[in-house]
Amino acid sequence: MAPEPLGGEVFDSHCHLDIMVGNRQASSGDAVALAAQAVSTTVEGILADARAVGVTRVVSIGYDLPSSRWNADAAEQYRDVYAGVAIHPNEAHEATPEVLDEIEELAGESRVRAVGETGLDYYRDWATKEEQHASFRAHIEIAKRTGKALVIHDRDAHDDVLRVLAEAGAPEVVVFHSFSGDSEMAKKCVDAGYFMSFSGPVTYKNAGYLREAAQVAPPELILVETDAPYLPPVPYRGKPNAPYLIPLTLRCLAEVKNVSPDALAAQINANGETVFGAW
Repeated sequence: MAPEPLGGEVFDSHCHLDIMVGNRQASSGDAVALAAQAVSTTVEGILADARAVGVTRVVSIGYDLPSSRWNADAAEQYRDVYAGVAIHPNEAHEATPEVLDEIEELAGESRVRAVGETGLDYYRDWATKEEQHASFRAHIEIAKRTGKALVIHDRDAHDDVLRVLAEAGAPEVVVFHSFSGDSEMAKKCVDAGYFMSFSGPVTYKNAGYLREAAQVAPPELILVETDAPYLPPVPYRGKPNAPYLIPLTLRCLAEVKNVSPDALAAQINANGETVFGAW
């Protein structure tokens, strides 16, 4: 059952349409992607379900070269879809000069609004720290050259992500996707003017630290996302996520911020144009 529709409009700042429609070949251990692929769905259906609850646009994010190509093409094909392109830190060993050149070429397209997701992931060791740092720095430069927002994947690497951004010189717009820091990390992001995008885990009972971070984040630096098909909000944990579930996360954030969901949605929509440009 879909959540109660919002009174206004909002958008999903980070999802993976290609995974939701089964374009990605999931590994045997990727239970959520496998579950998502088991559901017969289409981009048109995902967008229709989202519109029905007030989620009128999505930013679909690349994590390797094939997914970046796919999302850039989807953004050209569907008027409510925009794209991000990058090599995920877990795939940083694939960030060769030739691959990065194509990522930069894709990033220059008008419907591609972000360079990401890039960053650092110390939870998994699929790529070495040296490979991740080199790839992250290369993406920072691509974002600056193309004038697109930098969308960051930061897992167990807060201090190093902030340090690299400071050393390399951050692009004009930086987004911490699926923000996973505590209130102290949020304060550092506020001081730097970085956007924090909150996803389903902010609704989890054991994630009080995320709600404390959301209290610190000013409304003008907040975004909301699904990371679909991953990280579904309560009460959908264990099921594939999708943009139509954004209202659940947004209402949780509105309660934390002590504002109305419609007011927060309006602010997030305004933030979206600051981050990703005019729709």
